Amino acid sequence: MPDTLRAKAYALLARREYSRVTLAKKLSPFAESAEELASLLDDLVARQQLSDARYAEMRVTARGRRYGNGRLAHELQQDGVSEELIAASLGHSEDEFQRCLLVWQKKFGVLPGNLADRVKQQRFLHYRGFSPPAIRQVLQGLIEEGEDE
Repeated sequence: MPDTLRAKAYALLARREYSRVTLAKKLSPFAESAEELASLLDDLVARQQLSDARYAEMRVTARGRRYGNGRLAHELQQDGVSEELIAASLGHSEDEFQRCLLVWQKKFGVLPGNLADRVKQQRFLHYRGFSPPAIRQVLQGLIEEGEDE
């Protein structure tokens, strides 16, 4: 049975990266015992075939264009990635302000004309996980640029 469990793990890892916790959840129905699963995961980590750091980098790269650091950090926490790895992977990502600006431009592209529109835009960006300072900087920065012209 361990070979079957190992084969399932390799089949999953061949498609994409997984965190240790996520892979354990996917493999647990097929494992005969928790010890068997833990030893397999330890072996995969030792062989560098399973890496939470690599998983965190992949997730930040893949989803970072659409989401802010808050949401990315929350998703990584849900997947069992340690705080140190989350901070390291978010530290390597593109500037949150620039990502927030790109998301705002794609969705809205027009400055809010009234308070209701401003709240709508802020709520959308907040839902996407961008920090309040980044949101404020995008909306205020755009207003200041518009006044200069």
